[in-house]
Amino acid sequence: MTQISSGQTETATFGGGCFWCTEAIFKSLKGVETVESGYSGGKLKNPTYKEVCTGETGHAEVIQITFDPKVIGFRELLEVFWETHDPTSLNQQGADRGTQYRSVVFYHSPEQKETAEKYKAELNKENVFGKPVVTEITAFDKFYTAESYHQDYFANNRSQGYCQFVIVPKLEKFKKIFKDKLK
Repeated sequence: MTQISSGQTETATFGGGCFWCTEAIFKSLKGVETVESGYSGGKLKNPTYKEVCTGETGHAEVIQITFDPKVIGFRELLEVFWETHDPTSLNQQGADRGTQYRSVVFYHSPEQKETAEKYKAELNKENVFGKPVVTEITAFDKFYTAESYHQDYFANNRSQGYCQFVIVPKLEKFKKIFKDKLK
């Protein structure tokens, strides 16, 4: 089925652990036009993957999403974001540890900030995850595109061990929960 764009797009930037996983998930959503892996939230200009992996740059591994808000809203993107990683784990997703794997929403507008903060408060009030959501919500500043071999990582490396043991199970869970939102 071909997706028809309204021509009006918005941007969302999320960090939820390894960007290989989050990129694969968000590329599958109706209304998402592009997903790019990169780095955001740190102090070092033009960081490399090797530098970000040290945990000393302040950057998080993130994805930057261009989406059509007439097809999928920012709140729906947040729903997928919070459901597909552990937002209660500080600076860690599975075996990946360090501030570069933190749960973070970099908002691009006052509306995104308000939506993210309200949604996070709802999740915590309803104790949805059994522990407090620690996702950082902070203003977007700069996005640095990750090296080319990180782009479309899952699509290009499906048989690689990390893809089979980490990304495939996440994608299967995601597709069951959000089957109505898939391309």
